[in-house]
Amino acid sequence: MKDTQIPTDMSPFLETEASGHLRSLLRSILGSVPDAMIVIDEAGIILAFSRAAEDLFGYKAEAVTGRNVSMLMTTADRVHHDRYMDNYMTTGEKQIIGIGRIVQAQRASGESFPVELKIGEARLHGRRLFTGYLRDITRQQADAHRISEMQAELANFSRLSAVGTMASAMAHELNQPLTAVANYLEAARDMLESPDPETMDLVREALNAATAQSIRAGQIVRRLRDYVSRGELELRPVTLTEIISEVVSLAKIGLGGRVARVIERVDENLPVVLGDRVQLRQVLLNLVKNAIEALQDTDNPQIWISAKDTGSGRVLISVRDNGPGFDLSEDHDPFNPFHSSKPGGMGLGLSICQTIVEAHGGTIRLTSPSGEGASFEISIETAPGAPSP
Repeated sequence: MKDTQIPTDMSPFLETEASGHLRSLLRSILGSVPDAMIVIDEAGIILAFSRAAEDLFGYKAEAVTGRNVSMLMTTADRVHHDRYMDNYMTTGEKQIIGIGRIVQAQRASGESFPVELKIGEARLHGRRLFTGYLRDITRQQADAHRISEMQAELANFSRLSAVGTMASAMAHELNQPLTAVANYLEAARDMLESPDPETMDLVREALNAATAQSIRAGQIVRRLRDYVSRGELELRPVTLTEIISEVVSLAKIGLGGRVARVIERVDENLPVVLGDRVQLRQVLLNLVKNAIEALQDTDNPQIWISAKDTGSGRVLISVRDNGPGFDLSEDHDPFNPFHSSKPGGMGLGLSICQTIVEAHGGTIRLTSPSGEGASFEISIETAPGAPSP
């Protein structure tokens, strides 16, 4: 095996009476650790770069040692790195350290790819060191995305089948009351040609009968809609933490242009909820993708997705961004179908989200304070008797 050199930047940390053993140990670790391992200081400067990291990124250790670790990040993430480091050093708020997440990395060739990143922190000689372990998950993410696509296709097929069933049922069920309405109105129109008192009484009876039949038609539509909504859902205990992680990973796939930073803030020991996993994921994925698209012209675009236990048998999920927000004037309800704020949009996304959330017995609310972006809050019931994960 080729000898792995200890970067000179690490020397100050190894100047002890046992430095020889430490050097030997570090050399062994850098040469044999299976995952890519990178050691940086509090300024983000690379101090050590393992053999696996060389293979993963296409750089030699000597080419990256002494440079800022942001060189291994995509353009979208590079601008945020120093800010996060400064924020952590100032406030101590951890966004990745000890948590782990999926991020986009960049090879020497310029190719970007997804990695699972885990970071540990240590103090040595009065200074902080951060060790990052990275694993290429291109294949796993592609497999997960394909599975998601197949699930979405199945869900879409189910919805289309339900729509077809509803259309056939509506054509049959609505034919009788609508025909009756037409007949009553035609009779009333004909009787108005000779408007004597007796005839006017008959006209009123015809209009009353037409009104009753139109109400019946509306009841048929509502009953069929409720049936289809209930028929699509498979309610069972699901873990929101897993769904949110999947959403964050899937949201950026296939999107061009500036990609916002998505920050997860999920309570520990969050209780499971009663819901349809596929449908809930589609709701959150739609909200996050909408936010990413809305932030294309925003400096420092960020999205926060959080979940917390309200303590009253419900979980509150929030998707918030720092974009331009929504027009919440009285004549514009974003949840109304066929009203879209996006060029070329159909205006069905938020309407479908509302339908799914309400079918779960939950609520969805939008707030958009001027200059503070948009915030969607979803309240959903926890699973009865289900333990926290």
